[in-house]
Order: sequence, then C-alpha cells, then structure tokens
Amino acid sequence: MKMANIQELLESGVHFGHLTRKWNPNMAPYIYTERNGVHIIDLYKTSAKIDEASAALNKIANSGRKILFVATKKQAKDIVAEKAKAVNMPYITERWPGGMLTNFVTIRKAVKKMAHIDRMKQDGSFDALSKREKLQINRQREKLEKNLGSISDMTRLPGALFVIDVKKEHIAIAEAQKLNIPIFAMVDTNSDPRPVDFVIPANDDASKSIDKVLSYVTDAIAEGLSERKADKEKAKAAPKAEEAKTEAPAKEEAK
Repeated sequence: MKMANIQELLESGVHFGHLTRKWNPNMAPYIYTERNGVHIIDLYKTSAKIDEASAALNKIANSGRKILFVATKKQAKDIVAEKAKAVNMPYITERWPGGMLTNFVTIRKAVKKMAHIDRMKQDGSFDALSKREKLQINRQREKLEKNLGSISDMTRLPGALFVIDVKKEHIAIAEAQKLNIPIFAMVDTNSDPRPVDFVIPANDDASKSIDKVLSYVTDAIAEGLSERKADKEKAKAAPKAEEAKTEAPAKEEAK
C-alpha cells in the first residue's frame, strides 16, 4: 500500500489551516505552527493519519462492505464523485437526505421507486400513461436520481463513512455516531475532531488538497477490493486443484 508522501502533501497545500481566530482548540495536537495569522498543520501527523486510515479502509473494502463518501461543498463534490465512482463506492454530493442512515429503510424505498420507474419504461407501461403523468414521473425520477442515484447499489448500511468538512456534514456525522458506523474524515483547524474515529488533519477547502488525500485513500480501497477478488478466485480454484490431485493417482493405477 502506498504511503503518504510529505513532499506531495506540501505541494498540494494540505498543510494550510484556517485563520488562528477561527481555530478549534481540540485541533491543537495537529497544529505545527502559525504563520501570518494562519494555522499550519503538522504534515508528519497528517501523513501518519492517512496511512492509518488507509489501512483501516483497505480492510473494510476487503471485507466486502461499502464506504459511503460524503461531501456537499462545492470544491469537493466533483472530486469525490469521480474518486468514489472509480472504486465503485456510494457517495452523497448533493444535500444530505435527513435519515439517510437512521431511517435507511425509507431511503431504500425511494431507491426502489427509481428502479420501478425504470422498469415501467422498459416494459412499455410508461407509454400507456397520459402526457401529464409522464411529466410528473419523469420529474420525480430526475429528483431521485440527483439525490440518491449515487447510492442505488447500497443495499445495506455502509461499513464506514468518509467525510470532507465535518462542520458542514454534522448531520451525517451525528447519524453515523448513533449507529456506531466508523467515521473517517478530513478535519481542518476550525473543526472539532472528537466525533471522528479516524482523523486526517488537512486543508478541506482547497480542491488540490482534497484530491491528494482522496488519492491515497481510494488507492488503498482499490487494493482492498483487488485482494478480495484474488482471494475469491483462489478459493474457487482450490477445490479444482484438490480434485486434480486425487484424480492423478487414480489415473496412474488405471494404467
């Protein structure tokens, strides 16, 4: 698994925190110094925390559970969508739907509604509807797709949550806490790291910084997924190899 490189983190501006007057004192252990009224994050600690989080996420991906990425802030949305899609993980980049985790059954019903509309379009029953009904259903489908399309494959609660900006995503954090779902997050100097299980102290405002941290994290997830695939293939091949072993002496005897 690729370790976080301090030089790369530095070049991506991961070390830039917020103005000192906006700081959260609970972030003190992760702050290196202050420069021109801005806090500077200790990149040695960031690097160690990225490696720690990556190892844990690798195990979760290897176990076959999903990791839900949450980032609704403008500068993170596109990056998160792209990185999560690349490793086939669910993500929320529009408004967080209240009860997304604590009321997961209702959310699943909405996702099923989307699938039902798609089936109607395939089997021709959609064409039998009036023009007004078609319009209403299409609008409903678009709204569901925008808010929940990215989690349509998530059939059960995620194995972990990865959040960018814990202040902005406080509802998602609260729901995950209530259900004891492990929380991984990029935490800036203006935020409280205490609700987070795996804190990655980092600049969560710059796209370059978000992209760099997510690259390490998603690489670890991809590795976990490929290890899982290899293990499955090995398990499938084992009985065949055993069968071949037992068949060989039988053939020799037949000769």
